[in-house]
Amino acid sequence: MDAKEFREMTPEELSKKIYDLKAELFELRRKKAVGGLENPNQIHSLRKDLAKAETVRRERELAAK
Repeated sequence: MDAKEFREMTPEELSKKIYDLKAELFELRRKKAVGGLENPNQIHSLRKDLAKAETVRRERELAAK
């Protein structure tokens, strides 16, 4: 996802998306630990998406001040 897509979300949608991304990252890390992860690049791209979402959330917090 692009940061633009995250910026178009409402704050509630963004919070839910961040929660979902963290849960998915947990599952991928668990699969990696037991050896069931087929594509290790998924973790990399998921971390990038999570960082973009967190950045948008932080931008909104700073703009509200």
